[in-house]
Amino acid sequence: MNWFEVFGWIGSVLVIVSLMVAKVMRFRVLNLTGAAIATVYNAAIGVWPFAVMNFAISIIDVVWIVRLLRERGDEETYEMVPVATDDAYLARVLHVHAADIAKHAPQYPGPASGTAAFLVVRGDETIGVVQVHDEGAGVGRVQLDYVTPRFRDFRPGQFVYGRSGVFRALGLRRLVVEPEPTSRDYLRRVGFQPSDEGAWVREVAA
Repeated sequence: MNWFEVFGWIGSVLVIVSLMVAKVMRFRVLNLTGAAIATVYNAAIGVWPFAVMNFAISIIDVVWIVRLLRERGDEETYEMVPVATDDAYLARVLHVHAADIAKHAPQYPGPASGTAAFLVVRGDETIGVVQVHDEGAGVGRVQLDYVTPRFRDFRPGQFVYGRSGVFRALGLRRLVVEPEPTSRDYLRRVGFQPSDEGAWVREVAA
């Protein structure tokens, strides 16, 4: 097997791997890379039906990636829908994603009175849950900030903490959160900073 055949096999492997990836953006990028390699390989050896097919797949992936990147920063893409903490649909979402929530937010106490809960939605799809407890004096403690695996590449947290306005509407001026070791980079990206008390804090956007 020469190096060019290896090159062709790499394209095939990337296409196969992309089909096993849950995250939408990562799927498109891997699929595009594999399809582009397959296009070059099949064109070089004269297998035109497969070259044309993979070229078409590459174009489709590019169109979707551009669309997804545009929507990532579009405040019209997301919405935060308030729900009661005893809401049946909220309970269903938390149940379906219980294992993943336990992995990423092991300290989450579950729905409780005195907290405000929101579903993060994109179109007609629920992509996350945010729950905050009013500590008084304008301070809210974020108990849960969860996004489903498919949409973690989209960074809806930029909308949640920046342009959604829901925390200001609750009368909160500052948010605090107890970070997990794996969440600190994310918290920095959405505007939280470490405090002397150990919690991370963020002023609520006006």
